[in-house]
Amino acid sequence: MARPRSQDTYLTKQALQRMPYYLQVLHQAEEEGREFVSAAKIAQDLQLNEVLVRKDIAAVSSTGGRPKAGFPVRCLISDIEQYMGYHTLKETILVGAGSLGQALIKNREFQMYGISIVAAFDTKKSMIHKSIGGVEVMSMTHLVDFCLKRNIQIGIITVPPEAAQSVADRMVDGGIRAIWNFAMTKLTVPTGVLVQNEDLASSLAMLSQHLRLENEMRNSWIE
Repeated sequence: MARPRSQDTYLTKQALQRMPYYLQVLHQAEEEGREFVSAAKIAQDLQLNEVLVRKDIAAVSSTGGRPKAGFPVRCLISDIEQYMGYHTLKETILVGAGSLGQALIKNREFQMYGISIVAAFDTKKSMIHKSIGGVEVMSMTHLVDFCLKRNIQIGIITVPPEAAQSVADRMVDGGIRAIWNFAMTKLTVPTGVLVQNEDLASSLAMLSQHLRLENEMRNSWIE
């Protein structure tokens, strides 16, 4: 039986970050033809605490789980996608049409998460008017007007660090309220604008440290 879910349900940042992983498990269960999945199964597959998973699901689910059966897979997928805003495509622009920017533009999986890159911008004359995966590269001089006319809310930055703040400023001038930043630098933005940093340098540092420690441990065993 369906139960009302509060529109004011609030999830922590950590819970929000877990939702895409829940969806992966649920989509896998759907592919396997399973109609129900338990919080315990999701927790086991993701190596998470069962109580934590149950609490997360309860916050977004419109139906209660069945004893010994769990939650209806298709319904729970829909609930999570709706809560996360995946059902509504949000037009997004990208600045920096280099290798990384092009790879992001061509990644069609973003549409599964409600993101549609509708235009790219760059300062290089050689890139202007080119089409990348069906997305036109435009001059930076058009960025603010384009965003205002299309009511763009999300911007992606894939430029060198020294250019990122200037790009962010233009995005804010164009009304953008959420920035996905791939430039390895901290951005300063007004209150009300969210910046999600994709810190590639820190991730690579963690990988390098792991390999160094593994090699040191292996060499100590050999000695």
